[in-house]
Amino acid sequence: MMAKRRLPATNRPPPSNHLLAALPPDDYRRLVPTLDIIPLKLKEFLHKPGEPIKQVYFPGGGFASVVTVLEDGSMVEVATIGREGMLGTSAVLNGDPSPAAVMVQAEADTCYRMTVGDFRGEMDRRGPFHQLMTRYAQALTGFIMQSTACNAVHSVEQRLSRWLLLAHDRIGRDDFPLTQEFVAMMLGTSRPTVTVVAGVLQKAGLITYQRGHVTIVDRENLEAASCECYRTATDLLTNVTRTHQR
Repeated sequence: MMAKRRLPATNRPPPSNHLLAALPPDDYRRLVPTLDIIPLKLKEFLHKPGEPIKQVYFPGGGFASVVTVLEDGSMVEVATIGREGMLGTSAVLNGDPSPAAVMVQAEADTCYRMTVGDFRGEMDRRGPFHQLMTRYAQALTGFIMQSTACNAVHSVEQRLSRWLLLAHDRIGRDDFPLTQEFVAMMLGTSRPTVTVVAGVLQKAGLITYQRGHVTIVDRENLEAASCECYRTATDLLTNVTRTHQR
């Protein structure tokens, strides 16, 4: 059973999820009784393809990958979501079963979980929560479209650089666990290719990579090694809360 706790009735800390933090104070206070706080566990599946979505998640740290699962069981990542977003966006649109899987890739102590019933009830108010979640769902669609184009036309070196930057943004520290098997699965390429490309980035002094851990050494030049998809996709999501708070 996944450990959970409720937010305290008084002296509540500000939410560490950017979407929840962007809500007007009264709207957030109304949501508090509906939010469980749970940890995110590495490689845990929060949603599986074809299954009804019963809960939505607002990460307060770490990140999860939205992945397309192919017939042979292989997976390709289409979005990386951390504290800037939410998991379970089909609940925003129509509540149909999830077309993709959601798997935790970096652990965190805090994730805000809400039942779909409570989520839909708040959406039906057609207030700031509805506006923010709808805007986020639209931005995430753009993020996925950008990722699809990136996977189709950009080099593995550019795509790996983009992914490392996205992970770095969400984890908030320079070193984190990363296996060749995982990167190959997420980027839809082979492990030998990942070995070669990671070696190129390491030789250039952008990262160090050993024993299943990567360290970002030169963030500025890693951005230069990436493609425009990193900045375009990042701006799509960060502009959601910037626009809402104006």
